[in-house]
Amino acid sequence: MKKTIYILMFFIALIACKKETPTALEIPETKETEKVDKTIALEETPETVSEDVEKSIKQIKEELNAKGFQTFDYVDAKTKDTFLMQQYFIAFLKRGPIRNQNEEEAALLQEAHLAHLSKMYELGYADISGPFGDDGEIRGITIYNVPTQKMADSLANSDPMVKAGRLEIEIHPWWAGKGFPLR
Repeated sequence: MKKTIYILMFFIALIACKKETPTALEIPETKETEKVDKTIALEETPETVSEDVEKSIKQIKEELNAKGFQTFDYVDAKTKDTFLMQQYFIAFLKRGPIRNQNEEEAALLQEAHLAHLSKMYELGYADISGPFGDDGEIRGITIYNVPTQKMADSLANSDPMVKAGRLEIEIHPWWAGKGFPLR
């Protein structure tokens, strides 16, 4: 058992030493890192270890296109860097016509709404969701990471708040650079 632990610690230390931390100003040129689980056998006991595998922009684009996603390459005129752009879908959650639920019903709908959004995130269908900070007609957004508007529309309309009429959905295609985080 001790030997297994030492071997596992060695592999973890080896993987940790190979990671390079980019500075805040670095922009990826042609590679993106993706987490992949690999199974390795240590003394006949399979262990799952997570390691970074770099894929080229071309590989990522081919995988996305094979799944039905729309993509295109954008070449920055100044730096000549190539960026992979992917089509996402933004769902605007707007104030719906049925808002006469009592306080208890509204609280239960909100709980179900948040559970739905969490499920969309966990399943990889939604990347970002959140409410707006004002009390306007548009209550919030969800950015869907799915190949078609029809699929985004179906997922957004399965939200319990939408089904109850408390919210309505308006969806638009939206392009963003693949792999760029919010700052």
